Amino acid sequence: MPWERSNDARHPLPRGAASMNAPEPLVPQACSAPPARVILRERGQREVFCGLTAIVWLHRKMQDAFFLVVGSRTCAHLMQSAAGVMIFAEPRFATAILEDRDLAGMADCNSELDRIAGQLLARRPDISTLFLVGSCPSEVIKLDLSRAAERLSAAHRGRVRVLSYSGSGIETTFTQGEDNGLKAMVRDLPELPEGQRSVLVVGTLADVVEDQFARLFAALGIGPVHFLPSRRATDLPPVGRGTLILPAQPFVGDTVRALVARGGKLVEALYPFGAEGTTDWLTCAARAWGVPDAHVASVVAAPEARARLALARAAAPLGGKRMSLMPDSQLEIPLARFLQRECGVQLVEVGVPYLDRQMVGREMGQLPDDVRLSEGQHLDRQLDRVRADRPDLTVCGLGLANPLEAERLRTKWSIELLFTPIHGYEQAADLAELFVRPLERERRLGV
Repeated sequence: MPWERSNDARHPLPRGAASMNAPEPLVPQACSAPPARVILRERGQREVFCGLTAIVWLHRKMQDAFFLVVGSRTCAHLMQSAAGVMIFAEPRFATAILEDRDLAGMADCNSELDRIAGQLLARRPDISTLFLVGSCPSEVIKLDLSRAAERLSAAHRGRVRVLSYSGSGIETTFTQGEDNGLKAMVRDLPELPEGQRSVLVVGTLADVVEDQFARLFAALGIGPVHFLPSRRATDLPPVGRGTLILPAQPFVGDTVRALVARGGKLVEALYPFGAEGTTDWLTCAARAWGVPDAHVASVVAAPEARARLALARAAAPLGGKRMSLMPDSQLEIPLARFLQRECGVQLVEVGVPYLDRQMVGREMGQLPDDVRLSEGQHLDRQLDRVRADRPDLTVCGLGLANPLEAERLRTKWSIELLFTPIHGYEQAADLAELFVRPLERERRLGV
């Protein structure tokens, strides 16, 4: 085993797209499961990245953590190409490669893994947290990485904390890699002392976005505010009965439920995409903390106005465009709300890999009732619908983009939305421009 570094809308909105400059008021909703909406559920061929992809943004965020994938050479090649780095750059991820002897049961994978982990820790004294990441090959041969993590933690006690999670392609979609990784950290979070309060923002945010939100929370008088993951994996936020859990990403449902089991209280809000979503996200957190709405309005007035002004310019080319979002990243429903309400996009179909109503129920309540909503994947059928609908832009995975482009159907890579800062007021226009670029490229090339 060598290694290489390497429920649905309540009071639905009227039909049709809202104005990008003055979206209709948010639909009032209680923090409860939304009522039923007709959803097209599909099961068939899938086209998604595996959860290993999440290592790319997780290792950039947690600057003292190392991710050791236990997998094949294919896993190593995926990580190297996805992260855009070469092995001599000493990245904080690597692959312990399962070879034929390992897969055939002719070698002791556990002793090999212990040896490799020991070599790695001796070579990289800066590592304080080591994640053992399962892959398709390691799960097929039933290699128990949770027990390996316990064994390595005991062997290197006081030197490094070892955790494990699954990043395999057996999961539904690639963003579950982050959810599984964060959930693995919940067990070790310290207990928030009784009688104290805090806010815990869950989901990876770019450092610049985290700093912007921290300033806004401070201006609102909310604190302490912690972020999971933090910039150092050893900076573990406390959690307990006084913790308000504020998700920043819609795909961290298992982590949120694990935090709720620790005593935290979930704050249901729109996600901070665009001016409207960011204001609702902050307002819901402030109400849960006991901050008056008038104070919230005064704090967010200036940044919200800047965001709406920037959006009016950046999103103008999107007005009236027809768009389909194929199931890929779990960001589809919040992005659809942003595109329809703040950019004037006409939604044709919004697909999600799986529908977690606890995490996106409030978002679903803001979608028009004439939007086709689908859960799961049946690749052939979904492609047939895209060809029949011929939207102006299709948001999809990399594997589908080139074939659709060859049919003169413009596409946007959904994975780019995970690698780019898109949360908050200051990034609202940047988020709109990500969808404008393929349309602008088409215009300039005349294709």
